[in-house]
Amino acid sequence: MNKVAVVPGSFDPITMGHLDIIKRASKIFDEVKVVVMNNSSKNPLFNLEERIALIAEVTNSIPNVSVDSFGGLLIDYAVEIEANAIIRGLRAVSDFEYEMQITSMNRFLNEDIETLFMVSNNQYSFLSSSIVKEVAKYSGNITGLVPEPVEKALKKKFD
Repeated sequence: MNKVAVVPGSFDPITMGHLDIIKRASKIFDEVKVVVMNNSSKNPLFNLEERIALIAEVTNSIPNVSVDSFGGLLIDYAVEIEANAIIRGLRAVSDFEYEMQITSMNRFLNEDIETLFMVSNNQYSFLSSSIVKEVAKYSGNITGLVPEPVEKALKKKFD
């Protein structure tokens, strides 16, 4: 049986913290689907196609990782692709309460799909897409916080 995991997020943009979680998940599962969720409550800097393209570019060296998008409930996507697990990254204890609510709802909707939490690498525990965008907006140094193609794309957005 092929073990499939979903790594969901808005990825606006993908950071080194996201990439760390994706790489680690790819070592555990046969197939990892990075799914860009369309969150109507957020106003993204990068459109859906740009986010998908950036993720595909920075994960192209990981053979069992693919990128997709979905506009509905994450659990419905997981069922649709026959995923075994949803991978959620935790940066700090403050993330846990929010993630636990999502996990509980997903489990209520479908108890056959497990959610696994991966604690971020310490060097990325402070990192968020929002922080990266804010620093990039004011021409701050984001080298090492995002993959190089993302750094270039951010500089282009704010030039």
